Amino acid sequence: MPYEKHRHRLLMQYPAIDDLERKAAKRMPHVGWEYLQSGTGREELVRKNLDDFNKVTLTPQFCKGQLVPETATTLFGQSFSAPFGIAPVGLTGLMWPRAEIIMAKTANKYQIPFCLSTAATETPETVGPHVGNMGWFQLYPPRERALRTKLLDRARDAGFHTLVITADVPMPSRRERTKRAGIRTPPKITPRFIWQGITHPAWTIGTLQNGLPRLRTMEAYSELRTMMSVERYVRDQLGGNLSWEHCREMRDEWDGPVILKGILHPEDALRAVAIGLDGIVVSNHGGRQFDGAPTSISVLPEIVRAVQGKTAILFDSGIRSGLDILRALRLGADFVLLGRAFLYGVAALGNYGADHVVEILKGDLENNMVQLGISTL
Repeated sequence: MPYEKHRHRLLMQYPAIDDLERKAAKRMPHVGWEYLQSGTGREELVRKNLDDFNKVTLTPQFCKGQLVPETATTLFGQSFSAPFGIAPVGLTGLMWPRAEIIMAKTANKYQIPFCLSTAATETPETVGPHVGNMGWFQLYPPRERALRTKLLDRARDAGFHTLVITADVPMPSRRERTKRAGIRTPPKITPRFIWQGITHPAWTIGTLQNGLPRLRTMEAYSELRTMMSVERYVRDQLGGNLSWEHCREMRDEWDGPVILKGILHPEDALRAVAIGLDGIVVSNHGGRQFDGAPTSISVLPEIVRAVQGKTAILFDSGIRSGLDILRALRLGADFVLLGRAFLYGVAALGNYGADHVVEILKGDLENNMVQLGISTL
């Protein structure tokens, strides 16, 4: 049954991302919820990412006559219906079965980008037919150049046209919360895990139909296909070796836009400009890597001043509403990405969830544009 039939009821019942978050907390098993919500260290940065948005105020101007807000925008020569897209998130199958397929279909339907992670639980070949021409591919650069070429070729052949290189994971973070929760790959079948399956039947049924979450993109290269072997292979092969020379090589190897994700320092932004990258993402990885980092929104203006329009500036970490999107755009971002918000929607409402997140964000964005006294971005 299409989302449109339930749109009005769902917008009344779940008018904000916070409502979806509360619903997702009830429907998602403990292991998935803790993985999605976790930061690292004391998780101060996760909280600060949200708090610092509230410090950004925008002053309305009135008597503008009738305003009809227009949210469409263009990035890298491609038109999108709104200035936001779906950020890459790894192991989404741990949070909700077939989440990547659901989000890819939404991206295609609403004409916003969806970025598939290297650590996804679905492959580029599986997701590509659903995402249409809205597909971006996020890469954790492998240590071996041959493996990098294979991954890029697969993404390109599956129809993904924009490459997002993640810079801010020089090594896996500690993520103490996930350790305390007993999260591991592969999942250990314990009485607690079984009980979580029994008490979260929708997740369990979907998981039984789709199989336990696996790193399906990477398992093709592991000598053994067991979950533990693939996880060890990924840990050994991905990350820890990214350099500016690697970025330059990938810029030459990829025949579409190339974006570097995880920029917090103006000097890094200028280096990205110098080697010809098409965009950067100002991001602290949602507070999941280094708890002592600044919030993304606090460093955005300085990076914008340094770049001076020489490359596209995307933004993520902490956005939960259309007003937050406006705040980031007002401080100089060209586009924003959201990760957790879309997973809240999918976990809360299943196949309807990602559609509903887009409707919430677009509706809130349009309303706040009128409240502010503007009709275009």
